[in-house]
Amino acid sequence: MCPTPRVNKKELCGGFTLIEILVVIAIISVLLGSVLVGLGPAQRQGRDTRRISDLRQTQNALELYYSKCGFYPGTANCAATTIPTTWADLSSVLTGSGLGVTQIPNDPNTAKTYIYGSTDGSSYVLAADLEQSTNPALQSSPKGASVQGVDCSVANRYCVQF
Repeated sequence: MCPTPRVNKKELCGGFTLIEILVVIAIISVLLGSVLVGLGPAQRQGRDTRRISDLRQTQNALELYYSKCGFYPGTANCAATTIPTTWADLSSVLTGSGLGVTQIPNDPNTAKTYIYGSTDGSSYVLAADLEQSTNPALQSSPKGASVQGVDCSVANRYCVQF
């Protein structure tokens, strides 16, 4: 129970009014909204950095495969019976080849996928579609209509050729 007020008879228990609570909730909502909007570019940059890192990890697995087989997955296979034409096929070939590779990374956006191409087994191209057109990595990416069967001329496509 509230004690009887001594000075002001309109004074109630020491709680907050509904209006005060709604104002505080509105202020917190505005602050959270501005923080989330501000994090958007940082999140895109983080996903792009992960994509580039994933391609480098896959390069390491491909070099292990080359050391074992003498060629990259493409026209011939020493550890698999299928020629990889999709990222899932490449992942299956590399994880099933007895190299100690247990997982090949996938694009952080599940609606996208990385790209692998090798037409002769002596070289390959890995590609990822980046979200930011201003990413400096795009400057070092090879450009061309088709490199090892991968179209590297697509806007924001980062290609690694080896």
